Amino acid sequence: MVHPLRAHIEAISKLTDEEFEFILSHFTPVKLKKHHLLVREGELVKCEYFVLKGCLRAYMTDEKSGKEYTYQFAAETWWISERDAFLNQTPSKTAIECLEDCELLAITLEDTLKVGRELWKYEHYKSVKSAHGFVALQKRLQLMIMGSAKERFEHFVMQYPHLYNRIPKAMIATYLGVTRETISRLYRK
Repeated sequence: MVHPLRAHIEAISKLTDEEFEFILSHFTPVKLKKHHLLVREGELVKCEYFVLKGCLRAYMTDEKSGKEYTYQFAAETWWISERDAFLNQTPSKTAIECLEDCELLAITLEDTLKVGRELWKYEHYKSVKSAHGFVALQKRLQLMIMGSAKERFEHFVMQYPHLYNRIPKAMIATYLGVTRETISRLYRK
């Protein structure tokens, strides 16, 4: 069986066994239990994470109201981190929580840069994944600005059918910018 990280990279750049072993040697396996906070607001973010197993969410908390706003979910073969804090080595403005027991691969910024410098295929992979992530974020923002609650809900279910039953509906509501009651009403239809 092909390692999930290798399969993910090779969807963009084919690797030799030696190249993949070089890449993998810069990652550290991490196992976490459900409800564990991988990143806490205000902490420095030392790593970005590739998800081997499990589901996580990244969210912000409004200091005044205490209300949470989910901005990302991550499941198998997805990357997650607080990108601003990771890249700029500043305190995190968000938290990342394990919604299930998780198995991750962690890589530091130093190692990310090192692997990218020494192996152009990895740098190319990261560049393509970043571009795809930017496009997905742009589409999500367009939908949040111009789409109705129903359109946002239907798009989420269509785009992430494998996540819909894994994530509590209240968290999906915070991701879509609607109430839990709206999700329940739309789900019944």
